Amino acid sequence: MEPLPIYDALLIDDVRAAADLLRPLYDQCGGADGFVSLELSPHLAHDASGTVLEARRLHDLADRPNILIKLAGTLEGVAALRRLVSEGVNVRVDPVFSVPRYRAVAEAYLDGLSRRAARGLPLERVASVVGLPLGGIDRILEPLLSRLALKSDAGRVLAGAIRGEGGIALAKVLRGVNREIHRDSRFLALAARGGKPQRLAWVSSGAREAAGFDLRYPEALVGPETVQVMSPGVLAAYRERDRAVSRLDAGMQDALALLEQLGVLGIDPDRLAQELEEEGVQRLARPYDSLVRNIELKCRAALGSSREVRG
Repeated sequence: MEPLPIYDALLIDDVRAAADLLRPLYDQCGGADGFVSLELSPHLAHDASGTVLEARRLHDLADRPNILIKLAGTLEGVAALRRLVSEGVNVRVDPVFSVPRYRAVAEAYLDGLSRRAARGLPLERVASVVGLPLGGIDRILEPLLSRLALKSDAGRVLAGAIRGEGGIALAKVLRGVNREIHRDSRFLALAARGGKPQRLAWVSSGAREAAGFDLRYPEALVGPETVQVMSPGVLAAYRERDRAVSRLDAGMQDALALLEQLGVLGIDPDRLAQELEEEGVQRLARPYDSLVRNIELKCRAALGSSREVRG
């Protein structure tokens, strides 16, 4: 017995159950919320055609309107997004780590909506979300800032000011780009036909610190028209603090200045984003391969036991 059909069955059952649980919310808010993500194989991250075919297949299998097909934030993922959105498939792109890549994702989404509009197809129920994993940015910056701090007192002060702020700064800059795109005449024309804004999702790691969960990211990035992705532990800790203050649009100029400062220090954010993208694909492939392998081993064990019984 092949493991992948079993994997598909388990995946689709879970996704359908979650989608059905959230369906009342989805219906109540007109398709603005209540979505469930369905993730494709990480081995398709650099295969645009394969991504489109697999996304179509799983979308049809799941057969629920409130499902987001999750694509990798690679160039191939961008190309697949354009095609899938034009076909009316809801898409989540994750991860995205740079302003240029986000602009490419946003343009691909608008391209997909434009193609639907040109064919007279409805736009109202087509949704898209772009995910930014915040912790990865600060993690990859840490060794670079540590080396800077060792060079001089001024370097130590500068590194201290930047440390832990890279993810938040990038999120705020992406928010600015997002708002700029949604105020542009191209999107406004699509919105008049029912097109939905493409929302940004801030993905917190859920890491624990000595004093509890790390709440820097959710507290700094609470704001309208965006999504906070938190683990249950982070959400509970955030609620206990009772600090639901909108801070997302504050400090935009400081965020831009911080990213520019990285360039002055010889740190190329776009190169770091490429490293994070490649690392993310590899990181997702390991548990996926392990799961498929475990299914295969259990199938072999079950078949072996069945033969022994028959024998």
